[in-house]
Amino acid sequence: MRIGIIGTGAIGGTIAKKMIEAGHQVKISNRDSFDELEKKANEIGALPASLMEVVKDVDVVILSIPTIAIPDLSKNLFEDVPGNVIVVDTSNYYPFRDGEIEELKAGKVESVWVSEQVGRPVIKAFNNLLAQSLIDGNENIAMAISGDDENAKNIVSGLIKDAGFNFVDAGLLSQSWRHQPGTPAYCTELDSTDLIEALKHGVKESAPQIRDMVLNLKPNATHEEVVAFNRNLFDKNPKTF
Repeated sequence: MRIGIIGTGAIGGTIAKKMIEAGHQVKISNRDSFDELEKKANEIGALPASLMEVVKDVDVVILSIPTIAIPDLSKNLFEDVPGNVIVVDTSNYYPFRDGEIEELKAGKVESVWVSEQVGRPVIKAFNNLLAQSLIDGNENIAMAISGDDENAKNIVSGLIKDAGFNFVDAGLLSQSWRHQPGTPAYCTELDSTDLIEALKHGVKESAPQIRDMVLNLKPNATHEEVVAFNRNLFDKNPKTF
């Protein structure tokens, strides 16, 4: 499969490596100079591409940039991109990093907002696991996926498996808040059975307040400490469901 990835940070860069290892053709784009982008692409075996080129002649486009950067994408980015090209959103909104986005602050579902910004339907995936988990890969850990196009979800679910994980269908895009920050399904590293239960137990109204408690996480916390911290944000630890 031909995949274009916008953003090569901890998540986007790791997804690129995983997809290449699985035999997919990958193009990447980021905000670096082309020389730096080319160096990054050579390191992981991808092709460097400009923003407008990375979405061309591909089957899937993966957006892996901070929420704050989404509105800065060219408004005609997908203008000449066929409608059957799948767009995947991996972003998570943190106001202390991304600033106050009024629609999200008012409760709009993050990926619904992203879809409106880019003018295309999106599939929400690759957002509810920590970067280290994504690097390690673990078929016993499940990843949530949401979206309105069942065929697109099936294809993206295959990519999740290629990355080394199981998956759980969390429903329509409007339900993707169930694996946003501040919910029991977010970065708690659960198997399929526990993730299904965690998705049921999310509370949309309290999620923003719980999300912002990440500011209480101690500096330089280990991966295991971050997972434990996230689980313990809830009265009922997700692992006990």
